[in-house]
Amino acid sequence: MVFEKVKKIIVEELNVAEEKVTMEASLVEDLEADSLDAVEIIVRIEEEFDLQVDDEAAENVKTVGDLVKCIEANLK
Repeated sequence: MVFEKVKKIIVEELNVAEEKVTMEASLVEDLEADSLDAVEIIVRIEEEFDLQVDDEAAENVKTVGDLVKCIEANLK
Protein backbone atom coordinates (compact mmCIF):
# COMPACT_ATOMS: atom_id res chain seq x y z
CA MET A 1 0.00 0.00 0.00
CA VAL A 2 2.70 2.51 1.00
CA PHE A 3 4.93 1.38 -1.86
CA GLU A 4 2.13 1.80 -4.41
CA LYS A 5 1.45 5.40 -3.29
CA VAL A 6 5.17 6.22 -3.25
CA LYS A 7 5.60 4.67 -6.70
CA LYS A 8 2.73 6.78 -8.10
CA ILE A 9 4.26 9.98 -6.67
CA ILE A 10 7.73 9.14 -8.05
CA VAL A 11 6.36 8.29 -11.51
CA GLU A 12 4.47 11.61 -11.59
CA GLU A 13 7.32 13.75 -10.21
CA LEU A 14 10.19 12.21 -12.20
CA ASN A 15 8.23 11.22 -15.29
CA VAL A 16 9.74 7.73 -15.29
CA ALA A 17 8.25 4.39 -16.32
CA GLU A 18 6.47 2.52 -13.51
CA GLU A 19 8.61 -0.58 -14.01
CA LYS A 20 11.75 1.43 -13.17
CA VAL A 21 10.39 2.23 -9.69
CA THR A 22 11.32 -0.76 -7.52
CA MET A 23 12.19 -1.01 -3.83
CA GLU A 24 15.87 -1.38 -4.81
CA ALA A 25 15.92 1.54 -7.27
CA SER A 26 18.28 4.36 -6.35
CA LEU A 27 16.56 7.73 -6.54
CA VAL A 28 19.67 9.39 -7.96
CA GLU A 29 21.43 6.72 -10.05
CA ASP A 30 18.46 4.70 -11.35
CA LEU A 31 15.69 7.30 -11.42
CA GLU A 32 17.90 10.34 -12.08
CA ALA A 33 16.39 12.51 -9.33
CA ASP A 34 18.24 15.67 -8.42
CA SER A 35 18.05 17.50 -5.07
CA LEU A 36 15.05 19.58 -6.14
CA ASP A 37 13.22 16.43 -7.28
CA ALA A 38 13.95 14.82 -3.92
CA VAL A 39 12.49 17.80 -2.04
CA GLU A 40 9.38 17.78 -4.21
CA ILE A 41 8.92 14.04 -3.66
CA ILE A 42 9.26 14.47 0.12
CA VAL A 43 6.71 17.32 0.12
CA ARG A 44 4.23 15.22 -1.88
CA ILE A 45 4.76 12.28 0.47
CA GLU A 46 4.22 14.46 3.54
CA GLU A 47 0.94 15.69 2.02
CA GLU A 48 -0.20 12.22 0.88
CA PHE A 49 0.51 10.49 4.21
CA ASP A 50 -0.13 13.51 6.49
CA LEU A 51 3.24 13.27 8.21
CA GLN A 52 6.50 15.16 8.63
CA VAL A 53 9.79 13.73 7.37
CA ASP A 54 12.64 15.29 9.31
CA ASP A 55 15.66 16.57 7.40
CA GLU A 56 18.03 13.95 8.81
CA ALA A 57 15.75 11.09 7.75
CA ALA A 58 15.30 12.65 4.30
CA GLU A 59 19.08 12.91 3.84
CA ASN A 60 19.45 9.18 4.55
CA VAL A 61 17.00 8.16 1.84
CA LYS A 62 18.93 6.67 -1.07
CA THR A 63 16.50 4.12 -2.52
CA VAL A 64 12.76 3.83 -2.97
CA GLY A 65 12.85 1.17 -0.25
CA ASP A 66 14.50 3.61 2.17
CA LEU A 67 11.70 6.05 1.46
CA VAL A 68 9.01 3.43 2.09
CA LYS A 69 10.69 2.38 5.38
CA CYS A 70 10.92 6.03 6.46
CA ILE A 71 7.19 6.52 5.83
CA GLU A 72 6.22 3.28 7.58
CA ALA A 73 8.30 4.27 10.63
CA ASN A 74 6.52 7.64 10.77
CA LEU A 75 3.06 6.09 10.43
CA LYS A 76 3.42 4.05 13.62
